[in-house]
Amino acid sequence: MELPFNEAGVSVTRTSLSAAGQIFALRDIDDLRVVTIHRNRVFPVLLSLFGVVLAAFGGVYSSGAALGCGVMMVVVGWLAWIWQEVTHRLLVVTKGETREAVSSSDRSFVERVEQAVRAAKAASADAPAPRPAAQ
Repeated sequence: MELPFNEAGVSVTRTSLSAAGQIFALRDIDDLRVVTIHRNRVFPVLLSLFGVVLAAFGGVYSSGAALGCGVMMVVVGWLAWIWQEVTHRLLVVTKGETREAVSSSDRSFVERVEQAVRAAKAASADAPAPRPAAQ
């Protein structure tokens, strides 16, 4: 049996999509969507601003603990900002329920998986139905 798509732990066969330990039968898949999740800007900014306020308080009132904690919070906010990645997710709708099948920072990979699933569904729809066994 040939695998139309097998890359990075995701495989699409003529009958199923297998990703991250989940198996979706192609006949049960109603729809596919690629969704982009952007960076969270609120948390790192608020964390850094709170750190600046705390560090200023520590500097004004000669509190080493407040100054140190404030500086650490600014650094953690900055690290949270630069380490965040934009992620792309393939959402599969089966029987009215939406589930995440694939998540990656590479949008082209997620789109290739989507195209492979759509091609496999189209190929299975074009295939003739099996004949019933003669008795």
